[in-house]
Amino acid sequence: MKRFFYIALSVILLVACTSKQSFNPFIEVNADGQFIRNGQPYYFVGTNFWYGAILGSEGQGGNRERLHQELDFLKSIGIDNLRVLVGGDGENGIPTRIQPSLQTAPGVYNDTILDGLDYFMNELKKRDMTAVLYLNNSWEWSGGYSLYLQWSGHGQAVVPAIDGWPAYMDYVKQFVLSDSAKTLFANHVDYIIKRTNRYNGLRYIDDPTLMSWQIGNEPRAFSEEGKEPFAAWLAEVAMQIKTLDPNHMVSVGSEGKHGCEQDIDLYERIHADANIDYMNIHLWPYNWGWVKEDSLLEMLPQTKINTKKYIDEHLVLAKKYKKPVVMEEFGFPRDGFQFTKESSTQARDEFYRYVFDLIRQDREQGGLFAGCNFWAWGGFANHTPGHTYWEAWDDYMGDPAQEQQGLNSVFACDSTTIAIIKSENEKLK
Repeated sequence: MKRFFYIALSVILLVACTSKQSFNPFIEVNADGQFIRNGQPYYFVGTNFWYGAILGSEGQGGNRERLHQELDFLKSIGIDNLRVLVGGDGENGIPTRIQPSLQTAPGVYNDTILDGLDYFMNELKKRDMTAVLYLNNSWEWSGGYSLYLQWSGHGQAVVPAIDGWPAYMDYVKQFVLSDSAKTLFANHVDYIIKRTNRYNGLRYIDDPTLMSWQIGNEPRAFSEEGKEPFAAWLAEVAMQIKTLDPNHMVSVGSEGKHGCEQDIDLYERIHADANIDYMNIHLWPYNWGWVKEDSLLEMLPQTKINTKKYIDEHLVLAKKYKKPVVMEEFGFPRDGFQFTKESSTQARDEFYRYVFDLIRQDREQGGLFAGCNFWAWGGFANHTPGHTYWEAWDDYMGDPAQEQQGLNSVFACDSTTIAIIKSENEKLK
């Protein structure tokens, strides 16, 4: 009798433990390399919403009424995964840099934007949505690399629109070689991850609304000599984040091979690290010369071939290390290379549908191409007549300040695109 009692007790404990594991509220990666959320495989079509913390603030640029409208609309079309910038760096007023800034000087924070970040995350929580929060940027539009270099004594930050892209890349290649610049960023990581949300009292490390901490937006070495220090730095930051927060996943924010000086072996070494939970790739047909302004539709067939080849090259590594792949940035211009809401999106729609179908096919086969975040959500933003580039305080769109407003933005009135997104998300559920 006692023997049967212990057998029954063991079964009860096993079921209880299994149930607890199955309904872990934090998104995680299982032994087969799939994302799991609430005990179920998690595949998604999401978007980039870099300005979420600004929109959630009560200062300049803030608009909580619009934020609620945007989140409710996104939820209605099945989007529950947003990739979001924690905040910009540097003084306000640089034309190609977003504002208001979060970190105005090393360790000096704009509390209005911190409040906006807390508010934004709490609004996501109310809607059972998730966010990937990225902490740095190799590009100038939010400060990032260039500001940490300026703050650590490497001279005035180079602005590509003024000084040119070669000068900018020559400047920012110093970041991964500069212990002082990297230390300033490590301090920032420590400060943000230890944060407690003032709207719900939850420490960020305890909030399953967060899918993952991401080291940066498209971090790069920017030089051959920087490749090994680059890999070492990413490993250091990943370990720092995991030490501070064992509950959440860590991702890099990489473009893939394209962001590793075209070195797929470097990409593999970076993502083999046990502290990096899944793989990222980005894909930019126009920026990479796969399509031209006057032939967006005509060059689309070859672009699809190039796209699948790029994804598959990284999926080989995903299968080797049993880690999911997320194509967390990809964009496509509007027809005729127009920027207004009235312009059509035939080529974009076809490209989006192609990418979404690849995710759905992988889901059906239990594959590791787990999701995407298109670039980017423009939602209910309106153009300001008279200029193409962002000026303070125009509506925020998906296109940051250094790009034509409307170039890659998906607006709520883009009915054909919205229908495709909604339909694909319904198929993924």
